[in-house]
Amino acid sequence: MDGNQHATDSDRFTTLHEAADTLLDELTERYQVERRETKEPLGLDEALARTVRLIPRIPTAAPLAIQFAEPRLHLRLGRWWTATLPVCGCHSCDEDPKLLAEQLRRHADALVEGGLWERVRRGLSGSFYEARLIGAGVRVDQEGPLSAAGARDARRGGFAAAVQWTPWQSRF
Repeated sequence: MDGNQHATDSDRFTTLHEAADTLLDELTERYQVERRETKEPLGLDEALARTVRLIPRIPTAAPLAIQFAEPRLHLRLGRWWTATLPVCGCHSCDEDPKLLAEQLRRHADALVEGGLWERVRRGLSGSFYEARLIGAGVRVDQEGPLSAAGARDARRGGFAAAVQWTPWQSRF
Protein backbone atom coordinates (compact mmCIF):
# COMPACT_ATOMS: atom_id res chain seq x y z
CA MET A 1 0.00 0.00 0.00
CA ASP A 2 3.09 2.17 -0.29
CA GLY A 3 2.48 4.08 2.96
CA ASN A 4 -0.52 5.92 1.53
CA GLN A 5 -3.15 6.21 4.27
CA HIS A 6 -5.88 6.31 1.63
CA ALA A 7 -4.70 3.23 -0.27
CA THR A 8 -7.04 0.27 -0.42
CA ASP A 9 -6.75 -3.46 -0.72
CA SER A 10 -9.24 -4.21 -3.49
CA ASP A 11 -9.51 -7.85 -2.33
CA ARG A 12 -11.26 -6.49 0.74
CA PHE A 13 -14.39 -5.92 -1.36
CA THR A 14 -14.43 -9.35 -3.01
CA THR A 15 -17.31 -10.33 -0.71
CA LEU A 16 -19.31 -7.33 -1.97
CA HIS A 17 -18.80 -8.40 -5.59
CA GLU A 18 -19.74 -11.98 -4.70
CA ALA A 19 -22.88 -10.73 -2.93
CA ALA A 20 -23.82 -8.72 -6.05
CA ASP A 21 -23.41 -11.80 -8.27
CA THR A 22 -25.52 -13.87 -5.86
CA LEU A 23 -28.20 -11.17 -5.78
CA LEU A 24 -28.32 -10.96 -9.59
CA ASP A 25 -28.64 -14.76 -9.85
CA GLU A 26 -31.45 -14.83 -7.27
CA LEU A 27 -33.37 -11.99 -8.93
CA THR A 28 -33.01 -13.61 -12.36
CA GLU A 29 -34.36 -16.87 -10.98
CA ARG A 30 -37.27 -15.35 -9.00
CA TYR A 31 -38.56 -12.66 -11.38
CA GLN A 32 -39.58 -12.33 -15.01
CA VAL A 33 -36.57 -10.41 -16.25
CA GLU A 34 -34.19 -10.44 -19.16
CA ARG A 35 -30.55 -10.60 -18.06
CA ARG A 36 -27.95 -8.85 -20.23
CA GLU A 37 -24.21 -8.95 -19.57
CA THR A 38 -21.89 -6.59 -21.39
CA LYS A 39 -18.66 -4.65 -20.99
CA GLU A 40 -19.34 -0.91 -20.82
CA PRO A 41 -17.28 2.16 -19.95
CA LEU A 42 -17.80 3.61 -16.49
CA GLY A 43 -17.65 7.11 -17.95
CA LEU A 44 -16.05 9.10 -20.72
CA ASP A 45 -12.51 7.91 -21.44
CA GLU A 46 -12.67 5.24 -18.74
CA ALA A 47 -11.97 1.51 -18.83
CA LEU A 48 -14.62 -1.05 -19.66
CA ALA A 49 -16.34 -2.76 -16.75
CA ARG A 50 -18.55 -5.83 -16.56
CA THR A 51 -22.15 -4.64 -16.53
CA VAL A 52 -25.18 -6.78 -15.72
CA ARG A 53 -28.68 -5.46 -16.43
CA LEU A 54 -31.93 -7.00 -15.29
CA ILE A 55 -34.80 -5.71 -17.41
CA PRO A 56 -38.31 -6.67 -16.25
CA ARG A 57 -40.56 -8.13 -18.91
CA ILE A 58 -43.25 -5.55 -18.09
CA PRO A 59 -42.31 -2.01 -19.16
CA THR A 60 -43.83 -0.37 -16.07
CA ALA A 61 -41.25 -2.03 -13.77
CA ALA A 62 -37.85 -0.36 -13.36
CA PRO A 63 -34.64 -1.99 -14.58
CA LEU A 64 -31.59 -2.65 -12.42
CA ALA A 65 -27.96 -2.47 -13.53
CA ILE A 66 -24.72 -3.22 -11.69
CA GLN A 67 -21.27 -2.34 -13.00
CA PHE A 68 -18.36 -4.22 -11.45
CA ALA A 69 -15.41 -1.84 -11.14
CA GLU A 70 -12.59 -2.76 -8.76
CA PRO A 71 -13.06 -2.22 -5.89
CA ARG A 72 -16.52 -0.66 -6.36
CA LEU A 73 -19.96 -1.48 -7.63
CA HIS A 74 -21.99 1.10 -9.52
CA LEU A 75 -25.71 0.52 -9.00
CA ARG A 76 -28.37 2.04 -11.26
CA LEU A 77 -32.08 1.69 -10.62
CA GLY A 78 -34.74 2.95 -13.00
CA ARG A 79 -33.80 5.89 -15.16
CA TRP A 80 -31.70 8.07 -12.83
CA TRP A 81 -31.20 6.57 -9.37
CA THR A 82 -27.52 5.68 -8.79
CA ALA A 83 -25.23 4.59 -5.97
CA THR A 84 -21.57 3.68 -5.70
CA LEU A 85 -20.61 1.01 -3.18
CA PRO A 86 -18.26 1.64 -1.45
CA VAL A 87 -18.32 5.41 -1.77
CA CYS A 88 -14.57 5.64 -1.14
CA GLY A 89 -13.01 2.25 -0.43
CA CYS A 90 -9.89 3.43 1.36
CA HIS A 91 -8.81 2.04 4.73
CA SER A 92 -9.30 5.41 6.42
CA CYS A 93 -13.00 5.40 5.55
CA ASP A 94 -13.21 1.75 6.58
CA GLU A 95 -16.49 0.92 4.83
CA ASP A 96 -17.61 -2.59 5.79
CA PRO A 97 -18.19 -4.84 2.74
CA LYS A 98 -20.82 -6.90 4.63
CA LEU A 99 -22.83 -3.79 5.49
CA LEU A 100 -22.53 -2.61 1.88
CA ALA A 101 -23.83 -5.99 0.66
CA GLU A 102 -26.83 -5.60 2.98
CA GLN A 103 -27.41 -2.08 1.64
CA LEU A 104 -27.26 -3.40 -1.94
CA ARG A 105 -29.86 -6.05 -1.11
CA ARG A 106 -32.17 -3.54 0.65
CA HIS A 107 -32.02 -1.20 -2.34
CA ALA A 108 -32.72 -4.03 -4.80
CA ASP A 109 -35.60 -5.29 -2.64
CA ALA A 110 -37.12 -1.79 -2.53
CA LEU A 111 -36.90 -1.57 -6.34
CA VAL A 112 -38.41 -5.03 -6.86
CA GLU A 113 -41.29 -4.14 -4.53
CA GLY A 114 -42.13 -0.99 -6.53
CA GLY A 115 -40.55 1.53 -4.16
CA LEU A 116 -38.88 3.77 -6.77
CA TRP A 117 -40.37 7.12 -7.84
CA GLU A 118 -38.80 9.38 -10.47
CA ARG A 119 -39.74 12.65 -12.14
CA VAL A 120 -38.44 15.72 -13.95
CA ARG A 121 -38.96 19.21 -12.59
CA ARG A 122 -38.14 22.57 -14.03
CA GLY A 123 -36.14 25.09 -12.06
CA LEU A 124 -34.89 28.60 -12.70
CA SER A 125 -31.53 27.31 -13.88
CA GLY A 126 -32.81 24.35 -15.90
CA SER A 127 -34.38 20.95 -15.45
CA PHE A 128 -33.60 18.42 -12.74
CA TYR A 129 -34.48 14.81 -12.09
CA GLU A 130 -35.78 13.72 -8.71
CA ALA A 131 -35.68 10.12 -7.53
CA ARG A 132 -36.88 8.53 -4.29
CA LEU A 133 -36.30 4.95 -3.19
CA ILE A 134 -38.42 3.66 -0.31
CA GLY A 135 -38.50 0.18 1.15
CA ALA A 136 -37.77 -1.82 4.32
CA GLY A 137 -34.83 0.02 5.91
CA VAL A 138 -34.45 2.37 2.91
CA ARG A 139 -35.54 5.94 2.30
CA VAL A 140 -33.18 7.79 -0.04
CA ASP A 141 -33.78 10.90 -2.15
CA GLN A 142 -31.59 12.00 -5.05
CA GLU A 143 -31.70 14.82 -7.54
CA GLY A 144 -29.46 16.14 -10.26
CA PRO A 145 -29.34 18.35 -13.34
CA LEU A 146 -30.55 17.26 -16.77
CA SER A 147 -29.56 18.62 -20.16
CA ALA A 148 -32.32 20.32 -22.15
CA ALA A 149 -32.43 17.35 -24.54
CA GLY A 150 -32.49 14.88 -21.63
CA ALA A 151 -35.34 16.76 -19.98
CA ARG A 152 -37.39 16.84 -23.21
CA ASP A 153 -36.80 13.13 -23.73
CA ALA A 154 -37.85 12.37 -20.14
CA ARG A 155 -41.02 14.47 -20.40
CA ARG A 156 -41.95 12.68 -23.63
CA GLY A 157 -41.43 9.42 -21.75
CA GLY A 158 -43.99 10.46 -19.14
CA PHE A 159 -41.66 11.67 -16.38
CA ALA A 160 -43.14 15.21 -16.14
CA ALA A 161 -45.39 13.85 -13.39
CA ALA A 162 -43.94 11.58 -10.76
CA VAL A 163 -43.64 8.00 -12.02
CA GLN A 164 -43.85 5.17 -9.53
CA TRP A 165 -42.35 2.06 -11.03
CA THR A 166 -44.44 -1.08 -10.47
CA PRO A 167 -43.28 -4.21 -8.63
CA TRP A 168 -41.48 -6.90 -10.63
CA GLN A 169 -43.52 -9.94 -11.68
CA SER A 170 -42.60 -13.18 -9.98
CA ARG A 171 -41.89 -16.31 -12.04
CA PHE A 172 -43.93 -18.40 -9.63
